[in-house]
Amino acid sequence: MNMRIEHPILVLKKLAVILLGTFIYSAGISLFLDPNSLAPGGVVGISVILSHAVGMPTGTWYFLINIPIIILGWWKFGSRFISYCFYAVALNSVFTNILGLLPPVTDNLLLAAIAGSILIGCGIGIVLKVGATTGGMDIIIKVLRRRFKAIKTSTLFLLIDMSIVAASGITFRDFNTAMYAFIAVVLNEKVLDYVLYGRDEAKLIYIVSKTPKSIVERIIKDLEIGATILTGQGAYSREEKQVIMCVIRKQQAPHLEQVIIEEDKDAFMIVSSASEIYGEGYKNILSEKL
Repeated sequence: MNMRIEHPILVLKKLAVILLGTFIYSAGISLFLDPNSLAPGGVVGISVILSHAVGMPTGTWYFLINIPIIILGWWKFGSRFISYCFYAVALNSVFTNILGLLPPVTDNLLLAAIAGSILIGCGIGIVLKVGATTGGMDIIIKVLRRRFKAIKTSTLFLLIDMSIVAASGITFRDFNTAMYAFIAVVLNEKVLDYVLYGRDEAKLIYIVSKTPKSIVERIIKDLEIGATILTGQGAYSREEKQVIMCVIRKQQAPHLEQVIIEEDKDAFMIVSSASEIYGEGYKNILSEKL
């Protein structure tokens, strides 16, 4: 595998986008959810519960819980992926604590659940679009998916989030608060999907490279998606070529482009939009057409 150093300008752009995304994410926590004892699942939900039950700011709990998770991610996925993750986690922690000093925008639980989840969904989506992550459950789910491949990612997220929402109801002894937290979890997922995928769109990508084998290996290992290798022939050179075809979620497209740059910066790539995808990992053609 030919690892390449990212261009400094690209790195700065990613850092700036992560900064924006984490600020929006933290605003949703500190100005809406946390002051109303709404635990929206994930590490942030655990942090909200611990902050109210034990003490210490939510942002601090968020950072402390993420430390062993980041170490796990470093071991499993390497330093480049985790370096952006640690940066995002640190920013989230700082912004959450600073914004937590401000008064909440509303004490209406429904409004807080809606506004907070929208901001969190937008913030996470912005961070994910540059191939980074906000840490926490993203890494744990990625590790679990390698061991339990038969279970969908969305199912794992839902099971964990529901467990945390249930724990919040027990901790705060308030069923209504837990139900509003559940609304926040569901709405957060919907907003995140819209930010990442738009109207259920994906990318159809064709890649012609001198190193198709290494690119396919990275696609399968790093992105955990499939690909199809087509046989073609250059019209001018008459040389036989292998063409890689894959369909990928819009969220993962920047990551795939980075893989191609690292493996073959001279690769020829065609990217187009695919508005409807049917098959494994996407829509079921029978249920959608009924």
